[in-house]
Amino acid sequence: MRRHAPRRILGVLATATLAFTLFSAAPTAGATPTAAASVASTARSADAAAQPLSTSTPVVFVHGYTGSASNWTTAMSVFRLNGWSSSNLFAYEYNSYGNNITNAQGLATFVNTVKARTGASKVAIVNHSMGGLVSQYYLKVLGGNTSVSHLASIAGANHGTTYAGACLVYTTCQQMYPGSSFIAQITAGDETPGTTRYATWYSACDGIIIPYTSTRLDGATNNNVLCQTHIGYLTDTVVLGQIADFIAS
Repeated sequence: MRRHAPRRILGVLATATLAFTLFSAAPTAGATPTAAASVASTARSADAAAQPLSTSTPVVFVHGYTGSASNWTTAMSVFRLNGWSSSNLFAYEYNSYGNNITNAQGLATFVNTVKARTGASKVAIVNHSMGGLVSQYYLKVLGGNTSVSHLASIAGANHGTTYAGACLVYTTCQQMYPGSSFIAQITAGDETPGTTRYATWYSACDGIIIPYTSTRLDGATNNNVLCQTHIGYLTDTVVLGQIADFIAS
């Protein structure tokens, strides 16, 4: 298996409320990502002289189950603090209750639109939770890796999560359950195809991705975060700063 150099999820009604609470993020507009500037500055000062960092790569953010573009408010602020222009930051939205194959096809179209709008040959993708499945299907099965320079998976359900058992009435949750044919398809053989640089962030404190190591990808730089909750990542300016740094490298 090829290795890449490190560069940097109820049911109906009653369970629907639980799912929304656990899988989607609270509004993040009030977050203050000032720590990201300090983290990024410290991380970069050591090697800034060695090689310049690129912040011109368009970034496509892919939310998780029941999420939306609003999940990425803090992340986009962190990326702007790290040198990105707002015109190069995009959030892809999809149907959480549909089919992740269709969602991945929509991502392919979205990426092509971003490339055409920005003139870039490749984009970077940052995903969260079920967004990991959408992204992996796009990169591996649909050949999207040729259009993606970096893939950062935050608590991605990349090998499934048993928590999806709470919403198996929906196709997306069936696909997200460990052992599904969808999971088998995106994990068979090389999990990190192409020249794309892959990295993941996962934590034992996640609580939603079970087992929490499901996020790890063979061939990726897998970052074990000491303790962070599934939704907490979306306002974790330290982790988000690390991701910005990874994509800029």
